[in-house]
Amino acid sequence: MGTVNLRSSNRLNKPFKNVSSDSETFVVPNLPHQIKLTRTQLSPLDQSDEESVMSMMMKLVRESDLKSYRVIFNSFYELEDYVEHYTKVLGRNAWAICPLSLCNMDIEDKAERGKQSSIDNHECMKWLDSKKSSSVIYVCFGSIANFTASQLHELAMGIEASGQEFIWVVRTDQQDNKDWFPEGFEERTKEKGLIIRGWAPQVLILDHEAVGAFVTHCGWNSTLEGISAGIPMVTWPLSAEQFFNEKLVTEVLKTGVGLGSMLWQTTPCEGVKREAIAKAIKRVIVGEEAEEFRNRAKEYKEMARQAVEEGGSSYCGLSNLLHDLSTYSSTCMTPYVDER
Repeated sequence: MGTVNLRSSNRLNKPFKNVSSDSETFVVPNLPHQIKLTRTQLSPLDQSDEESVMSMMMKLVRESDLKSYRVIFNSFYELEDYVEHYTKVLGRNAWAICPLSLCNMDIEDKAERGKQSSIDNHECMKWLDSKKSSSVIYVCFGSIANFTASQLHELAMGIEASGQEFIWVVRTDQQDNKDWFPEGFEERTKEKGLIIRGWAPQVLILDHEAVGAFVTHCGWNSTLEGISAGIPMVTWPLSAEQFFNEKLVTEVLKTGVGLGSMLWQTTPCEGVKREAIAKAIKRVIVGEEAEEFRNRAKEYKEMARQAVEEGGSSYCGLSNLLHDLSTYSSTCMTPYVDER
């Protein structure tokens, strides 16, 4: 939701052209909050004035967007001020009708969200049931994020150095090359860690009371699922709109900490050291600061729950959407006349 507005503001105003270097920060203009970025955190498409196949496609998307009746966002009004910003700055009416993940109420629904899980859901829940409240870190980077073998090695060492219990989702293509696993890692951490190889029941895991932190690439679905579950985050954006989502979590909501990722890239990521990983994990799960993160995260969880309940902002938004579409459809339909 907020990412759309941040990127639109960048494209419309091009504030990054006013800085002298890639590492110098600039303020994204016309936003409810002061958000600072660097050129290195923007995609090549956002920065370039040259026409390409992708830029032409995005131009068509924006033109289509402007011609559309309204825009639907996977967000909720209480989460961010950007719904109003979108309407005022870009002149587009919008519905915020989510979080979608809260439509899954029981355990089976939550488990079946997304692809088929690679672990028995009951086994996963049994493992979590044995852990203390807010003691487990959940580490997952989605299905696209790429890391070098050396970076995965550093991640493993950082997780271990944090001393926290964990669930780590390792993608199928990453597990095929096990050389990056530190020697003896799985044996040393077998009491503290659960490694899921493949697809994990993410919503089910995040909703468990034992989970206390989420190490994430900041894809919007993952970000919103973490917010809806009331989980503080360690943010590690890589590409797409993920750097904008990180700013929402760390600077606007203040429910997480960043790992210092500064480079937008689709090539395998590296360069984040184990010490930084361990430090960030401890910040969101141990001590007074962690308690502050949890308290704020729980406030947004409650806002999300209320938004989808009867009378809530997303509930009313969906009702208004259906009503408006029904009205719009009936006024646009041409009556059929049988002239036989």
